[in-house]
Amino acid sequence: MTSKERARLKGLASTADTIVQIGKSGITDSVIASVDAALSARELVKGKVLESSMLTAAEACARLSEVLGAEPVQSIGTKFVLYRRKPD
Repeated sequence: MTSKERARLKGLASTADTIVQIGKSGITDSVIASVDAALSARELVKGKVLESSMLTAAEACARLSEVLGAEPVQSIGTKFVLYRRKPD
């Protein structure tokens, strides 16, 4: 992903709603399934790591992108953004 593409996705994510929240249970199968479904529907997903979680936003972003085959767009503070292009 080029820096121009990443900048455009960051701009789109700034107005997007937070879809997924990661709590003290961390990244569970249900979190993975919900993020996968959201990426399939929207391509761009914004998430938040709650204070009770043992993960940072960067760790959650990296782990989810690895498991789901998505591109990490950014992680700032407790928020992160993932992108995965639709196959069609």
